[in-house]
Parts: sequence; structure tokens; C-alpha cells
Amino acid sequence: MGPRPFFESLMKIRPFRIALVVVTSLIPLALLAILIFLARYSWPALTFNGWHFLAGHTWSLGNLYADPIKQRGVLAPIGADYGILVFIVGTLLTSAFALAIAIPISLGVAVFLAEGLRSRLRTPLSFVVELLAAVPSVVYGLWGYAVLTPLVAHTIGPGLRATLGFLPFFSGPIGSGYGLLAASIVLALMVVPIIAATVRDALAQVPSETKEAAYALGATHFEVVRRAMLPTVRGNIIGACILGLGRALGETMAVLMVSGGALNYFPGNIYSPVTTMASFIVSQLDSAMQDPTGMAVRSLAEIALILFIISVITNIIARLLTGTSRNASPV
Repeated sequence: MGPRPFFESLMKIRPFRIALVVVTSLIPLALLAILIFLARYSWPALTFNGWHFLAGHTWSLGNLYADPIKQRGVLAPIGADYGILVFIVGTLLTSAFALAIAIPISLGVAVFLAEGLRSRLRTPLSFVVELLAAVPSVVYGLWGYAVLTPLVAHTIGPGLRATLGFLPFFSGPIGSGYGLLAASIVLALMVVPIIAATVRDALAQVPSETKEAAYALGATHFEVVRRAMLPTVRGNIIGACILGLGRALGETMAVLMVSGGALNYFPGNIYSPVTTMASFIVSQLDSAMQDPTGMAVRSLAEIALILFIISVITNIIARLLTGTSRNASPV
């Protein structure tokens, strides 16, 4: 090849590579832009709140009708106090209970789709499971509002209290059904298709030699799944669970519609009303905009900043884990 054809081919390839670099850089640049915006916008709140923001359990806008005063170098209403410990607790509890419900169901669904079905049924049923992830969260919230909360108040709650009432967190008043239990069940339904689809894909990639070796040793189908396949995809299972955790941490509308919207209140049992960080931002944005200093809105932006960082970290960890242990040897 002469120098001229070589440079012509180089000029054809180079713009294509540049275009690929630009396109692949859009997502990390967008994430970085969001992070910078949240950090800059919430900086006055970071200065005003300090570490009390994470440790305090009282959220009060203060006196919005009196003249604001300068505190810690920024203007804020008299008596303003922004603490989000209650919302952190609500977020962690709803996510933890949601995963406790979703993980066993998801593993059962994944194993059933990967090993318990004939090939002609596997594809359509897998599509149905994945379709659950595409349902808008407000639809789950509306179902929870109309169907689930009455069930929690009259059936699920009394049943749990009758069987697990000896545990302090499962005893006590059930209330109207809006609360931690209803929010956790709704979140579990939204997390199940994510975990199930990820684990099913991982099980489908287990080498046939691994299964054949287990069968050759006299293992039953159940033992092959439990002792050969599931250990092989252990990293994928952990990653899928963390990916589901990221979805649960950031869910807003569905939780807002069934959680009860507790303010400055720690849940006393699993039936108590709660508020998560994401749902609190939505529910309080209108009232926060009444603050003439803007400190309330900036404090909500600080919540968003913390939630954004947590969600990005959990999703990165999940992606790293789901990309490992694909070819690991079973234990």
C-alpha cells in the first residue's frame, strides 16, 4: 500500500473514532455535569447545615414570615433546622426489607426460567418478567394505594403480627396500611425483574461442562443447580442484588404514594409510616419554594446530592460484580 492510500484510509477511520469517543463520553460527562450542578447549588446549604444535616432528625423551615438572619455566613429563616437522619433511616429500612423480600423470589424465578422450563416457553416468560421492569413506578404506586394498603391493614399486617408478633418490630399497631411494609412490598415488586433477569442471564452462561461434570458425579438436577451453577454465578448474584438496591434507594413516586409520608418520626415497627430521601424531595419541594432565602430548596438539593452519590456508587459496584465470576469454578 502506497503512502497516499494509507493516509486516505487513516482519514476515513479517524473521524469515526472521534465520533465514538464523543458519543461514549456523553454519559460520564452528563453525570459529572449533574454532580457539579448539585454541589454548586447546594453549597450554601452544605455551609449552613454542616454535619448536623446527616445527624439531625428534625426538618423545620423556620419562620418564613420574619426577616431572615445571617447564620454561618448565609441567609436563612429564623429557626430553620434541616436534619435528614429520619429520611436516611426510612430509605435504608425500605430498601433492606424490599431486598429481603425480593432476593428469594428473584432467585427462584431466575432458576425456574433458566432450568425449569422448556426452551420454547423460556423466551416468552423471560420477556414477561423483563416487562415488569418497564412498568412506570406510578402504576406500582397506584396499585399499592388501591390494593396493597388495604391488604396490609386487614390481612397481611394482622397475619404478620400473629406469627411474628414476639419480635418487637413486628408487634404494635398496624394503622391504615400506609407505611414501611407497604413501601417495601412495592419496592420488592420493582426490584424482582432486575435481579431475576440478571441472574437468569448469568445462569444461562454457565459452561455446559460444569453441569455435565456434576451430573457425571451422580448429582440430581436440584443439586446441580445448588452446588454447581449458583456458586459459579455468586458474583453475579451479589452484583444483581446491589443493582436492585440502587433501584430501591432512588425510587420516588411509588414509595411516596404508599409510605405514609412521616415527618420527623422514626418508625416504631414495620407498619409505621416512613419517608425516604427521594420521596421527601418530591413531597416537600412546593413548601420549600416558599422560603424567600432559598435555603430550604438548597437543602433539598443537598439531599439529592447525597442520594446521587450513593446511587452512583452502588450501581458502579453492581456493574463491577456482575462482570466478574462468570467463569469461576464452583465450590
